[in-house]
Order: sequence, then structure tokens, then C-alpha cells
Amino acid sequence: MAVTQAPASPPVDERLAAPGLLDRLVVRPEVGAGLGAIAVFVFFAVFTEQFLSFPGVATWLDVASTLGIMAVAVALLMIGGEFDLSAGVMTASTALVTALLATRAGWNVWLALPASLVFALVVGALNGWLVIRTGLPSFIVTLGTFLALQGINLGVTKLVTGSVQVAGMRSTAGYASSGQLFASTVDIGGTAYQVSILWWIVVTAVAAWMLVQTKFGNWIFAVGGSAQSARAVGVPVARTKILLFMTTAGAAWLVGSMNILRHTSVQANEGIGLEFQYIIAAVIGGCLLTGGFGSAVGAAIGALIFGMASQGIVYAQWDQDWFKLFLGVMLLSAVLVNNAFRRRAERVRR
Repeated sequence: MAVTQAPASPPVDERLAAPGLLDRLVVRPEVGAGLGAIAVFVFFAVFTEQFLSFPGVATWLDVASTLGIMAVAVALLMIGGEFDLSAGVMTASTALVTALLATRAGWNVWLALPASLVFALVVGALNGWLVIRTGLPSFIVTLGTFLALQGINLGVTKLVTGSVQVAGMRSTAGYASSGQLFASTVDIGGTAYQVSILWWIVVTAVAAWMLVQTKFGNWIFAVGGSAQSARAVGVPVARTKILLFMTTAGAAWLVGSMNILRHTSVQANEGIGLEFQYIIAAVIGGCLLTGGFGSAVGAAIGALIFGMASQGIVYAQWDQDWFKLFLGVMLLSAVLVNNAFRRRAERVRR
């Protein structure tokens, strides 16, 4: 009787083989930041008593939340290949516009807030337009905006109030209801948690979804990787970059609104230097300084590391000067790790 032989299985093409777990992980920019966050969390949880208490958690989450909102927006811009050095001072500018309109012009806060948002979006659009129109590095363009806003903040505030501070928000119309949205607290376990933490989560979720699920997210990666190549395949490079600058300005408005409604006053020189913290958080979270690679979730984790470390050092009763050393080490380490992850991810994707 003839024996029927089963047909031989076709050879497996190694190029089509499923990538291993490590390969799947390294294409995610936020993996390194996640590991760093776990290490920082465990370290301060072991060596300090207050770190894991309800008030302790509320404090470092509060610090991370406003930084995280800005870091996520800055990360999107960095993935798109640009920087915004005016982001920090913009948080003060928008707060000042809201405060001056509400306390000096007598506007309802609910009218002053949209007006300051329009101001922020116009400045953001101007930044983007100048970068595209002139071809100058965004570092230079936004440095000019930073200096201009700093001068406007001080000059206008002194002219209107005779000082460098605007106060009196608590007595303005609409303050109580707007404060519920932007500056209220939620009681958990007898501890008040700022609503900014919820805003941080929402902003991160929306940005992460946009990056990986929408056409605009693809455009961001494309223009950051190579604007010339992106333009060649029909990506609207100018529109994408201008919208990214407007997104950063909009995030600054959100943080500025939270600050003015929470503290009820604002100094004209606030926000200076914060732009570097936003960039550091984004880089720690996986963003490359050269653009085209990064993650919104990673930037949020970078802000979380920042918040845990800044408060953990306080709880450990260390000299605050050590925090600057920590930031420097984290930044250099993140740059090296991110470059290694990017190279490994490129090999995996081939």
C-alpha cells in the first residue's frame, strides 16, 4: 500500500518572525522612564517615612501634575522637531492677563479665561509662523519671545498696578465657579488631592491617543523625523508645526489658569526657568532632542520622576542642592538611554 507523505511546511522567513518581548519593549520610548520611576519610587519609599503617607503622595503628585501637563505638550513639540523656550514665562503671562482683566477691568473670570487663552494661542501661532517663515531655529525664535513676554509682564504689571504683583482674584465675579474647575481639591482618605492631577491624567491620555491613533499624530512623527521627506509625501509641515506651538501655548494657559485661581495672585516674574524643567521631563520620558521619537506617556512619567525626587529629597532632609545634581545625572542618562533605544527600535522595525 502506498504511503502518502504530508507536504513539507514552507520555510519560515526570518524577517517575518514575531519580535521577542525585549524587541517589543524597546520600541516604546517610555520604557526607560518607567524603569527609572520605579527605581526612584522604591528608593524614597524605603529611605523616607513621609513619602508613602497620604499627604506625602498628594504633595509629590501635585508637583508632578502641572509640570506633567506642560511636559506632555512640550514632548509633542519636541517629537515634531522643535523647542519652545517661552513655555515657562507663558504660564505667568496668561495668568497675568486673566488677573488684570478680572481685577482691574472688572471682567467676569469666565470671560477673562477665554481672552487669555486667545492671547496664548496667538503667541503660539506667531512662534510657529516665525519658525516656518524665517527658517530660524525655534530655540532662537522662542528665546526672543521669552524675553519679550518677560518684559511685557513686568512693564504692563507695573504700569497698571504700580507693583510687580496682581492680587484680589478671590473677590472677582466667577472666581468660585471657575475655581471648582481649575483649582478645587478632591478628598481621599482625609487628604486633599488637587484637581490638577486629574487634568494631568486627561491631558496625557488625550495626547497619547492623538499620537498613536490619529493622522495628526503621524504628521508629528513625520515632520520631526524629516520635514523635507514629510513634505514630499504630502504632510502639511507648516500647519503641523504651528499647531504644535499653539498646543504648547494652550497648555501654558491651562497651567497659568490653575495657578492664578489656586493662589489668587501672580507675580510678574513667575515661570522663568521652568521651560528647562519641561524639556528635562520630556527628555527623561524618552524624547530625543533631534525630534521624531518620543512619547506623551513617557513625558508624564518624566514629570512624575521629577515630582517624586523633588519631594523625596525634602522628606529625606537632604540639601536641596543635591536635586540639581539629580536632574543633571537624569538628563545625561536619559539622553544616552533614549539614543540606544532609538537605534534598537530602528533595527527592530526593519
